[in-house]
Amino acid sequence: MQVPQDGEDFADQPWYHGPLSRQKAEALLQQDGDFLVRASKSRGGHPVISCRWRGSVLHFEVFRVALRPRPGRPTALFQLEDERFPSLPALVRSYVTGQRTLSQATGAVASRPVTRQGPIRRSFSEDTFPDGPAWTEPLRARKRSDSQPAGLEHMGQPTEDHPGSGASTMPASALPRTGSDSVLLKVSVPLGSIADSLRASDGQLHAKAPTKPPRTSLLMLPDASGRPPTYCELVPRVPRVQGTPPGHSCPEPEAPWWEAEEEEEEEEEENRCFARPQAEVSFGPPDNPFCLLGSQNRPLETEVLHTLHGLFLEHHPGSTALHLLLVDCQATGLLGVTKAQRGAMGVASGLELLTLPHGHRLRLELLERLETLALAGALAVLGFAGPLEERAAALRGLVELALALRPGAAGDLPGLAAVMGALLMPQVSRLERTWRQLRRSHTEAALAFEQELKPLMRALDEGAGPCDPGEVALPYVAPAVRLLEGEELPGPLDESCERLLRTLHRARLLARDAPRFREAAARRLRGFRPHPELREALTTGFLRRLLWGSRGAGAPWATRLEKFQRVLSVLSQRLEPDH
Repeated sequence: MQVPQDGEDFADQPWYHGPLSRQKAEALLQQDGDFLVRASKSRGGHPVISCRWRGSVLHFEVFRVALRPRPGRPTALFQLEDERFPSLPALVRSYVTGQRTLSQATGAVASRPVTRQGPIRRSFSEDTFPDGPAWTEPLRARKRSDSQPAGLEHMGQPTEDHPGSGASTMPASALPRTGSDSVLLKVSVPLGSIADSLRASDGQLHAKAPTKPPRTSLLMLPDASGRPPTYCELVPRVPRVQGTPPGHSCPEPEAPWWEAEEEEEEEEEENRCFARPQAEVSFGPPDNPFCLLGSQNRPLETEVLHTLHGLFLEHHPGSTALHLLLVDCQATGLLGVTKAQRGAMGVASGLELLTLPHGHRLRLELLERLETLALAGALAVLGFAGPLEERAAALRGLVELALALRPGAAGDLPGLAAVMGALLMPQVSRLERTWRQLRRSHTEAALAFEQELKPLMRALDEGAGPCDPGEVALPYVAPAVRLLEGEELPGPLDESCERLLRTLHRARLLARDAPRFREAAARRLRGFRPHPELREALTTGFLRRLLWGSRGAGAPWATRLEKFQRVLSVLSQRLEPDH
């Protein structure tokens, strides 16, 4: 596999390493902000930005949009998210010097280029065998440019031209280099079956530019084989280049479990006929012993709370939002629905099931999950007995998480509603000193809460608000669920009737668009490998055990809710007593 033809204008850039395997790229990236650009074998040699961020190495494919040849304009544009650039160096310079995030979902920032220490190898096959040229040269010590973005202009120059940078006096083209490119992910399922579902640039010459890639980074989940997930990175995935002959030696990444699930559903759809529902279906995972709690635990164990506090601090809001989206999609039955579950409930997803009479169990589970997440979020603020600034920082963290969950970002509206439920809970909203400190120390978060999040939540509660599958991955179903469970609508009769009709109409639309929401959720989660403990900590079963203990978790929901509300009221009074 050869380096792309577009490489002529960036092959001399010191941060470009040519064909380099993901494993060797990760070994070169040692500190947060370190980055390099390499040619990916599984992406047809397209450039991929590898960047270490918050302890993990993330990989972002740069999409190439081909243009018709015309005098005075480039033959291709390079695109990472929305903005397009005439060259790859221009793209890298813009993101590095401007300290721009490589993706909204991760918040990763590339700030320190890692320079290559050898000539660019023109194919991946040159370092396939141990006896090849790459194994005859000793591995040179890795050199970095300075940490300032301006150092990009001086990288690759002799030492006397850029003193103190640590660069070699040998020309960049003459330096030996080691490295190869293997696969980004293990191979088992070809991508041909999902090529039509992903509309990103595949690097070919097109008569017209293809549609723009999604705003959020494409992520992928582990399969459902029961094997424990491992730490991984964001790996944007693109379908195989059209025209690649069958049996081509280029390996392809393994398809996520929900993509295989979608293929099964498409096959079933052709021969599907009405099936009478057999039983109530629950999408919640079984309450097996949790790795953070064990088989028995007391309510609000201090050690577990400290562990969770550190766990959430390790993940930025964008990462936490993706974890929450994953768990919410599984709890709602949007992703991870088995063939047996589809047969038992007679429909394809939980969004359809919750509108039907035999969706009673699912509706109760979703209401409990919403309330439980809100209680846990309130505890994150009220559990701080330390300085006032710490509580204000906890409020800011919840606001930032809500912003990461909103439409256009992760698009998890049930998760957004749970976080907003915590912020608007009376025990939290009465903390005047804490909110005043938030406005003083974190003004931007306070303004976003008042001017953006509260109006959005008000619209969602009234059965309005955004629900387009393009900007929303998981819609807000709580108003319809409460209505179907017999809850009366507040307000005058004429307003409540209008709201009733609007809510029921919205529920029909959500059930109809369930396949589009599933595609939107899968697109946001493609390439994502969750942290196993954080994923566990966001499940309903774990939160139930955390808040009420292993013995109290089995009590009726109304009883548990009343008791914990009293606990939160006591904590709130201790923090800021009434005068």
